[in-house]
Amino acid sequence: MLITIKELRDKFNIKINGILHIGAHTCEELSDYLKVGLTNDNIYWVEALEKIVTKNKQQIPNINIYQAVISDVDDEEITFNITKNDITGDSQSSSILDFGTHEKHHPQVKVIDKIKLKTSRMDTVIKKNNINMKNVNFVNLDIQGVELKALKSMESYLHNIDYIYTEVNTEEVYKNCDKMQDITDYLSIFNFKLADARIYKQFGWGDAFYIKDK
Repeated sequence: MLITIKELRDKFNIKINGILHIGAHTCEELSDYLKVGLTNDNIYWVEALEKIVTKNKQQIPNINIYQAVISDVDDEEITFNITKNDITGDSQSSSILDFGTHEKHHPQVKVIDKIKLKTSRMDTVIKKNNINMKNVNFVNLDIQGVELKALKSMESYLHNIDYIYTEVNTEEVYKNCDKMQDITDYLSIFNFKLADARIYKQFGWGDAFYIKDK
């Protein structure tokens, strides 16, 4: 997160009851979540790659984490691009989508494998795993260009959500990726307002934070 959860809490005086984090990776935000009073009981993680889910389960006791490739349709077979950053060694840029300008801006990140996976809607994952969305009022999305598809796939739950934090793209960082303005326009239908954003203009991506105007 370019803007930490503590910064958001302090700046906007928000009350976070529980978090749904879509795009878990190694759950690197967990320590920050715990510092603002959350517990593993009210944090739910979704991650596309089974081996990363397994590793997180081994390393974090009592974690609520589920394997799913989130999109706006169920059971669509897609090619998932697994990446590696030659400098950091991480796979954070892995995505359903192919690289667009990402390849130019971040040449140290390369696709090292491609695997076939099937997609899931977020509402399907919620129902299948009995995720208690009554305890969740904050959604964090970091799924490399398909954030709007994820939001649309859980539209029936957005009335419960007060805050949405999401990675955003202002150019085609990934081919056919969701754009920040489209996310902003969509969320406005549900009375979410853009409250803060940090954008790397030279790279065409960043993070945005939306608060529901009640």
